Amino acid sequence: MKAWQFTDTGKPLRLVEVPDPVPGAGEVVVDVRTSGLCHSDISIMHHPAAKQALAFVPLTLGHEIAGVVSAVGPDVTEWKTGDRVGVWATPRTGTIPGYTRQGGYAERHLAPASDLTALPDGLDFALGSVGTDAGLTAHHAIVGRGQVRAGMKVGVIGIGGLGQIGARIGVLHGAEVHVAEPKRDVWHLAESVGASSVVADAAEWRGKDFDLIVDYAGYDTTQPALEAVRFGGRVVQVGVGKPLGTINLAVLLREKDLLGSFGGTLDDMAAVYALMASGDLAPVHSEIPFEALNEGLDRLEKGTVEGRLVARVSP
Repeated sequence: MKAWQFTDTGKPLRLVEVPDPVPGAGEVVVDVRTSGLCHSDISIMHHPAAKQALAFVPLTLGHEIAGVVSAVGPDVTEWKTGDRVGVWATPRTGTIPGYTRQGGYAERHLAPASDLTALPDGLDFALGSVGTDAGLTAHHAIVGRGQVRAGMKVGVIGIGGLGQIGARIGVLHGAEVHVAEPKRDVWHLAESVGASSVVADAAEWRGKDFDLIVDYAGYDTTQPALEAVRFGGRVVQVGVGKPLGTINLAVLLREKDLLGSFGGTLDDMAAVYALMASGDLAPVHSEIPFEALNEGLDRLEKGTVEGRLVARVSP
């Protein structure tokens, strides 16, 4: 089968022929229909330190995988050939696709049977890929960690691939959602998901007494977020666009919570799939052919992608 593999820092992925996977105990083979592109793959390709997180090299990248089960291990009873599935991108235990096991930039993918979620009938595989990482990460941050509920005043920082999903989920939960996004050319995404307002800088929210702010960006935005939530309010940090920063600890004395959020659970993915299948959640995304994967990663690195980008591996 064909697979796009990372070989070394600073080099494009290589399209190579590798053996077809064979499922063992507790495993399934998924014929990959779509595989989403992610900024974390850009980091692996271009930053030497990121290479250290990989279990081995060469490695097939890609962790946003949706497809059809084509083979099951001898003891697998919960899945059968022909099942439509999404593959969990951020398992808390075990192996992670594209990091500690071969990933989804390939025609077939070997996965633990326990890491799959059923893809609803009629839901396109491209949205299935979006839900495996961007969707479940956005949902976990605003619902799992943020505890969003009806009537809350919520701020979402960043209206990119994750932020557009998180903002929409907040609206669907009955919250009054406001967005901070410096790129005015994507402000229309905030309007499309039902946000009440958009500003260019979260600093404009200072003293606005938000109940919850979810930061999907992380570019010197943590301090402004903390200043914008009310006494006892909550900030959930998802994005780490700039990993090192400074906050004024005195602001925490107003009993404000600063929480981290990473990935999500299978329940998060199932919830996102249900919202997508109902038509209530329709993230902006675009597709490229499997053969153009390096070109797609280049577009992602240059910041010319709106929403999410998905490679169509097979029809």
